[in-house]
Amino acid sequence: MVMVNSTMLPLGTAAPDFALPDTTGNTVSLSDFAGKPLVVMFICNHCPFVKHVAGELKRLTDEYRSRGVEAVAIMSNDAGDYPDDAPDKMAEEVIDRGYLFAYLYDQTQAVAKAYTAACTPDLFLFDVDHKLYYRGQLDATRPHRIDSGVYDYETTPADGADLRAALDALLMGQPAPDKQYPSAGCNIKWAAGNAPDYFGG
Repeated sequence: MVMVNSTMLPLGTAAPDFALPDTTGNTVSLSDFAGKPLVVMFICNHCPFVKHVAGELKRLTDEYRSRGVEAVAIMSNDAGDYPDDAPDKMAEEVIDRGYLFAYLYDQTQAVAKAYTAACTPDLFLFDVDHKLYYRGQLDATRPHRIDSGVYDYETTPADGADLRAALDALLMGQPAPDKQYPSAGCNIKWAAGNAPDYFGG
């Protein structure tokens, strides 16, 4: 596992377009969320950093959905080398976690590159005009590594504090938070020869 930080795409950046299949075979596009704030989350199934925040992602996105905020998750790992992240396993994850947001498969990894996504989780919050308002960590918590492949997710559970504060500020019409901290997680698993220039791993 290589831990990397998010690239912190400049605030105000227009959300890059996407049109990707979800776990039911439907194509979901950026335009489907026109006129609504949107959280774009680069996640996967196997990463311990994502497992650490998965429950809070479910709680947070359900809560803010009722307040008019949409969310979408994108899986950009090379599923050939990481079969736990393959589309069939993504479909299982949606059911097991009870996700209400669409979970999309970025097979070519082009969408991850467009967002300069670097890690899982990597989170982006766009305003109603789909201009970048917040990017970085969900909160300051991290999984605690006990042993190789063994993690404690309970001692310091995710609370979503940073993203929640940004969402509340956005919904109240306030400026974006001054302090925004990078997310940290497993690097996106790039296919051979496909790693972008911004990836130093």
